[in-house]
Amino acid sequence: MVFMNWISNSLNRKFILGTTSGLAISSLVFLMLYIPLYQSELGGERVRTATQVNNLLQTSLENAMLKRDLPGLSQMVRKLSEQQGIVSVFITNPAGEIRFTSTPRQFGKQLPDPYPERSLTTLFMKNELGQEILRSINPVHNKTPCTECHGPVEKNPINGILYVDFDAAPLRSKVRNTTLLLMGAGALIVILNLIGGWWFIHAYILKPVNRLIQASEDLTRGNLKTRVVMAGSDELSRLGDTFNYMVTKLQEKLLELEEQKAFLQALVDAIPDGVRIIDKDYNVLLTNNAHRVQLGPGDETGVGQPCYLTTHNTEKPCPPTLITCPVHEVINHKKSIKVLHRHQRTDGDSLDVEIFAAPLTANIKGEEQTLVIESIRDLAKEVKYSHEQKLSELGRLATGVAHEIHNPLASIKLALDAAKKVLDSNQGCPASVVNYLKLVDHEIDTCIEITGKLLKLGAPPTKTMELVDINIALDETLSLLRWQAEQKNIEIHEKLEPSLLRVLASDSELRMVILNLAQNAFHAMPTGGELVVSTISKHNRIIIEFADTGVGIQAADLPYIFDPFFSRRACKKTGTGLGLSISLAIAEKYGGSIGVENKFSGGSLFSIDLPDARHELGEQA
Repeated sequence: MVFMNWISNSLNRKFILGTTSGLAISSLVFLMLYIPLYQSELGGERVRTATQVNNLLQTSLENAMLKRDLPGLSQMVRKLSEQQGIVSVFITNPAGEIRFTSTPRQFGKQLPDPYPERSLTTLFMKNELGQEILRSINPVHNKTPCTECHGPVEKNPINGILYVDFDAAPLRSKVRNTTLLLMGAGALIVILNLIGGWWFIHAYILKPVNRLIQASEDLTRGNLKTRVVMAGSDELSRLGDTFNYMVTKLQEKLLELEEQKAFLQALVDAIPDGVRIIDKDYNVLLTNNAHRVQLGPGDETGVGQPCYLTTHNTEKPCPPTLITCPVHEVINHKKSIKVLHRHQRTDGDSLDVEIFAAPLTANIKGEEQTLVIESIRDLAKEVKYSHEQKLSELGRLATGVAHEIHNPLASIKLALDAAKKVLDSNQGCPASVVNYLKLVDHEIDTCIEITGKLLKLGAPPTKTMELVDINIALDETLSLLRWQAEQKNIEIHEKLEPSLLRVLASDSELRMVILNLAQNAFHAMPTGGELVVSTISKHNRIIIEFADTGVGIQAADLPYIFDPFFSRRACKKTGTGLGLSISLAIAEKYGGSIGVENKFSGGSLFSIDLPDARHELGEQA
C-alpha cells in the first residue's frame, strides 16, 4: 500500500506540476505579449486623441500665427494644459528653444533633441520633476501662407514643435489593474484545470492503476486466484483484461510445472538407490527418498546444501589428491566414474556406499551447465540383497534336491519297509538278505537326513526369532562340507562344548554364517590343512571359533576384510567379496559380532560372539 500511495502521489505531483508549469508559462508568454500591445494600444489612443487635439491646436496656432496673435496663442497653450490628464503643453522653435509654455519656468529652455526623424511620435519618459509622463510630439509644418515670416518650405519645413505631456500614472494604473485581472483570471483557469485534471486522473487513471497494483502484489504473494475488475472499454480496461488473461495462463503453466516437478520427484523417489544431482559448485539441487533415508533420521533433504557437508560433515570440498571426489572428476573430465565412499549420517553412524556418478548437461538460466548425477548404493543393503538372493538360490536348490532325491528315496524306503515285512513273515529268508536290506534302509535314512539339512540351510529367514541349538547347527552344516573337505585334503575337527548352547536367531541365517566362515577357511588352505571348530560358553555369551592352518591374512588387508566386495583369496580365485560382509551383518542383527586375528603358529582365527539365550530369556529358555 505504501508503494501504491507513493505512485499515486507521484502521478498527482507530476500532473499538478506539469499542468501548473504549462499554464504559468503560457500566462507569462501571454502577458509578455499582451502588455506591450496594450501599452502600444493605449499609447496609440493617446496619440490619436493628441493628434486630434494637436490638429485643432495646430489650426488655431496657424491662425494665431497668421494674425500674429501671440497672447492668444499663449492663452491657448495654458488652457490646453488645464485639461484633465495633461501635465504641461509647450511649443518650441525648430531649434528646440521653448517659445510658448504652460509652465513659465520652462520658457527659453533648449531641448537636446527637439525633432526626431519621425513625423509623429509618443514616448514614456520622466520630466524634470521626476514625474513619469507620456510625451506627444507634433511638428507644425511650414505652409505657403507662412512663408512670408518663416521663409520657403524647402528650407524651413517646420515652423515649430508642439509638445503635450500626459500624466502616465493613470495609464500605468490601468495597465497594472488589467494585468492583475488577467493574472487572476489565468490563476482561476489554472486552478479549475488542476481540479478537473486531478479528478480525471484520480477517477479514470489512478483507481484502475491502484487495482492493477493491488492485484500484482497479491500475485507476487502467490495468490493465483487474484483478478482485476475494470469497467469500460478504454485502454486501462483492456490492460486489466490482458492482466487477467496473463494470470490465467500463468496459473495453468505453474500448475503444469508443479505437476511435472511432482512427476519428476516421484520418478526419482521410485529409484531404490539414493540419487542426487549436484552442480559445479558442489551444491545439491535434487535428492530422492532413498538418499534422504541414507542421510539418517530427521527432515534433512540435503537440497541447497553442499554435498561435502551433508555426507562428509566437512566445511569445504574433499581434497581430490586424498580422496576420489565424483563431482571433481566428472566436472573436469566429463566421464562417468564409480567409487566407494563412507558417508556420515545425521545420527553419527557411518554408511559404506558405492557411488556411480555421470555428467548431466542442462540449460539453467539460459546457460548450458554440466551437472553431476550420483547414484548412491548402500552396500549394507547390497549385502542384504546378495544374502537374500543367495538364500533364495539355496532354497531353490534344496527344493530341487527334495524333489529329485528326497521324494524318490522316501518311496524306496516305503518299498523296503514293505519288503522287510514280507521277509519277516517268511522265516525261510537268509539272514544276510535281511542285513543287506537294513543297510540300504540306513543309507536311505542318511540321504534323507542330508536333504533335510539342505532344506534347513536354504529355508528363508523367519520373521520372528527362534531358539537355535548352536552345536546341532554346526554339526549338520559342517557335515555337508565333509566331502568337499576330503577333496581339498582338509580335516575338520569339532570341539563342541557338551552343554546345551542356544541363541535367539534365525536357524537358516546362522547356518549361512557357519557355511561362509567354513568355506572362507577352505579358501585359505589351497593345499590342504586343518579346520578346528569349537564352541565356548563364557559370561552369558556363546563363542564359536573357526581356526585354520592356512596362509593367514595380510596386515594391510585385515581392516578391510569385512567391507563389501573386498576379496583376497589364497587360491587366487576371484570371489564376490560378500561372504564375510553377510556374516557380519547377520551376527550384528542378533546382537553379536565377528572378530578375526592371525594365529602365531600360522593361519587365522575367526570368532563369532553371540548372546546366550539363557541370559536373554532367563528361566523361559
